[in-house]
Amino acid sequence: MDLLESYFTRFTMEPILILLSVIVILFFANVFKNQKKYANFPPGPKPLLIIGNMHIINTLKPQKSFMEISKTYGTIFSIQLGTEKFVVLCGYDTVKDALINHAEEFAGRPVSAISSRTSQGYGILFSNGENWKVMRRFTLSTLRDYGMGKRGIEDKITEECECLMQNFRSYGGKPFDNQNIINTAVANIIVSILLDHRFDYDDPTILKLMRLINENIRVVGSVMIRLYNSFPSLIGWLPGSHRRIFENHKEMQNFVKDTFTRKKKELDVNNQRNLVDSFLAKQQEAKPESTLYYHNKNLGMLVSNLFAAGMETTSTTLRWGLMLMMKYPEIQKKVQCEIENVVGSAQPQIEHRKEMPYTDAVIHEIQRFGDIVPGSLPHATTKDITFRGYFLPKGTTVIPLLHSVLKDKAYFLKPEEFYPEHFLDSDGKFKKNEAFIPFSLGKRSCAGENLAKMEMFLFFTTLLQNFTFQAPPGAELDLNPTAGFINAPSPYEMCAIPRR
Repeated sequence: MDLLESYFTRFTMEPILILLSVIVILFFANVFKNQKKYANFPPGPKPLLIIGNMHIINTLKPQKSFMEISKTYGTIFSIQLGTEKFVVLCGYDTVKDALINHAEEFAGRPVSAISSRTSQGYGILFSNGENWKVMRRFTLSTLRDYGMGKRGIEDKITEECECLMQNFRSYGGKPFDNQNIINTAVANIIVSILLDHRFDYDDPTILKLMRLINENIRVVGSVMIRLYNSFPSLIGWLPGSHRRIFENHKEMQNFVKDTFTRKKKELDVNNQRNLVDSFLAKQQEAKPESTLYYHNKNLGMLVSNLFAAGMETTSTTLRWGLMLMMKYPEIQKKVQCEIENVVGSAQPQIEHRKEMPYTDAVIHEIQRFGDIVPGSLPHATTKDITFRGYFLPKGTTVIPLLHSVLKDKAYFLKPEEFYPEHFLDSDGKFKKNEAFIPFSLGKRSCAGENLAKMEMFLFFTTLLQNFTFQAPPGAELDLNPTAGFINAPSPYEMCAIPRR
């Protein structure tokens, strides 16, 4: 019996020992390879074998750990997650120096195991080089053509505001969860630009697409994803959140493929109605650029990128805004008074913004306090660079910590509080603050920034013009964000009390 137990113990332990041995060998091989490469690299905490600095990073709120580390190592430091080395930039001055004064050198995106399996270097968010430049130029020009900053898209937002208000009114002032409703309303704006279409709030297609996006955003910062990026060949066969990301990505791409296949059959190059039409028309131009860049893989990723970016951040900001108005009813009342004085009972329009300094300040403070993308999307150096006395080799992953900028004590008097006066001068006029960069800076700043600002103003003012928002009786509002790549508000219910 002892002999049989010994055999089975050895049989079950051998794969684990082999796996650990391979990981250790790969780790030391990586260490020896990088000793010369990372000479004069930014300082940072000493990494442990295999896991690097994962043991000192708060997996739910890594930005908090980075802020603590910066107290010891300064505004530019390095960390190691698994075998991957990162450079973190903290504070407005350092982030601006990198993304503006050295814009070209910090304009890359790192290539990770996850992005290699999903985006594969296509689209706009995780592409590099000429492909990224062509896709960004196309995106910016097409967003302008289909309404970014123009009256056409303002009318569509206004129409969506009316649909959203009807939905809110249907609850008769009783408590409800606004997440799916607001997500769909905001998603309909980017969908109108991409596909010239809108979804009903209970449409199973849009609910499914939002679930895919929300789930991937929630798990992309998990420990399992970090381990997969460090050891893809070893972790890839294990169950975990990395597999869920792949499955969700495949479902999203299948939807996009089916959609633009139908669009291709209906295409009239002389009557282009949306972004997909414009992309498909580019395919038919028979230019070298058409073959190199305007192919279906780029189209699939571009639509996915724009849908996710156009829906998630703006809807999350709006949900923060309504939660904060419930938390601070005196601020909500002041916004409503300004709306009454400037707009009255008319439909709010974007031109009203310049006459509404307090409301504008509140919206800016919602974005700052909400800190929606605390770590920003990671950047990568496009060439070897010496930055602030440290050597960063080409391909170094860089995290411009937007959290540290939006909470920078040198620029914001009360960085941890919700304080609209951050954006008001002593006369109550709107005051710009250069450290307000929720859309990031430089060549990789958000392509849809102007659209997002328009949506936020019109949705927010229209809702506060028509409703007073209150927490359900006895409910406590938790201002701590949920865990994930995006800082979303904790789940909450609200009561929308009609004002007219």
